[in-house]
Amino acid sequence: MAKIEIYTTPFCGFCLQAKRLLDKKGVEYTEYNVLLRGGQRRQMIERSGGDHKVPQIFIDGKHIGGCDELYELDFDEELDPLLGIGG
Repeated sequence: MAKIEIYTTPFCGFCLQAKRLLDKKGVEYTEYNVLLRGGQRRQMIERSGGDHKVPQIFIDGKHIGGCDELYELDFDEELDPLLGIGG
């Protein structure tokens, strides 16, 4: 199973959508609330190459982008293999 990390803020519709898809896939992920912890926001920006919008999603340390990119990977049938699930 892949290591999934998602940087979020509360009340972010895109964050909720991304988490909903990951939940539907039945995978576990680590969520970092960047609103509560400023250090995690800086870490997110550094890891994402300067992107400050949430969500920012990483699979096995690789930055895949935000919610739109996550859904695009799913539409293209590339997400399940990245997540290490059936497919």
